[in-house]
Amino acid sequence: MTIKNFGVTKESAEKLETEDDLAVFRDKFYIPENTIYMNGNSLGLLPKKGEKTLLRVLEEWKTGGVQGWVNIEKPWFFFAEKLGEKAAFLVGAKSSEVIATGTTTINIHSLISTFYEPEGKKTKILADVLNFPTDIYALQSQVKLKGLNPEEHLVLVKSKDGRFLDEQTIVDAMTDEIAIILLPSALFRSGQLLDMKYLTEEAHKRGILIGWDCSHSVGVVPHYFDEWGVDFAVWCSYKYLNAGPGASAFLYINEKHFTKEAALSGWFGYVKEKQFELNLHFEQAKNAGGWQISSPSILGSAALEGALDLILEAGIDEIREKSLKMTSYMIFLVDELLSGEPYNFSIGTPREKERRGGHVALEHKEAYKIHEELLKKNVVHDFRPPNIVRITPSALYNTYTEIWEVISIIKSLFD
Repeated sequence: MTIKNFGVTKESAEKLETEDDLAVFRDKFYIPENTIYMNGNSLGLLPKKGEKTLLRVLEEWKTGGVQGWVNIEKPWFFFAEKLGEKAAFLVGAKSSEVIATGTTTINIHSLISTFYEPEGKKTKILADVLNFPTDIYALQSQVKLKGLNPEEHLVLVKSKDGRFLDEQTIVDAMTDEIAIILLPSALFRSGQLLDMKYLTEEAHKRGILIGWDCSHSVGVVPHYFDEWGVDFAVWCSYKYLNAGPGASAFLYINEKHFTKEAALSGWFGYVKEKQFELNLHFEQAKNAGGWQISSPSILGSAALEGALDLILEAGIDEIREKSLKMTSYMIFLVDELLSGEPYNFSIGTPREKERRGGHVALEHKEAYKIHEELLKKNVVHDFRPPNIVRITPSALYNTYTEIWEVISIIKSLFD
């Protein structure tokens, strides 16, 4: 679908519906009544399959208690590994390299504490000023734990415009003082998708380990971690993976690092076959599971099973194709209907498809007021300071007509 096929009328949006192969998935979600829900990059909606697997786990607990760990059809003892196996298809990894565990920030602490080994000139971490702040807080903490000053040893790549990062600027910052890099796959405000393959290659040319926070891309963008040679990655599951608030996160470890000793160890990182021997000496599993710390959150992972099944059923390539079509359509409507006087909206998201994640950042000086008015009209989205109305059309449960309606509502606020 090229831009010449888009139109500004509701009939044009309805025509796009007839060409949508993923439209059948909308009925597989619970859609809030009388609501246009476009906030899936903050919290995805509940898939009915997720409800089903959650209720199954509750029933297992209710009827069997502790027996659920080993004496049921899908034992909880292996739950994190089974979820990792499903998620591995979305990120281009081997099943042994992905595990469902912890939370995003805890996993950042776990992996950075393992791979950040300041020595000689190489003492600095490279990150960026546009990353979600929790990542920066974790990195500051890790620098301090090494007895170093974050003001000197945490290098943040700057942005020229406050929207985007320039890959060449990032590469230029990969000096011989950099020990490790952590970057976001997609920027949480603008939705810019970084060139992970290129940046990983450039880091490795300089002997630098590189990891990625993919919370704003996994589930809406295909990844190829093994092919790209990514060292490690983390991501949450409650955004595009639709696993529910506070659901278990994921981490990825490239198998070339399986012999590395986890800096933060716990009993679920023990060799699986020997875990219940309860030895005092820690024997780390030689896979991503070796970086688990605590017992997995079974209830926090339960809906994730069904949610992943649904995404795999739809296909990540198909999801990406529709997502790009939906965001392209939204950008088209903004250009046609909201860019001139008296509306004066601008697009704060890359227009090139290969540089765009799953949401559109609408920029306006009165963004917060617009955000409040949209909420009053039951358009669920979010605001990001200082001037962004962030809207996310989900490929699995939103429609092109809803996109048209959102833009029409915004236009009516000014009209």
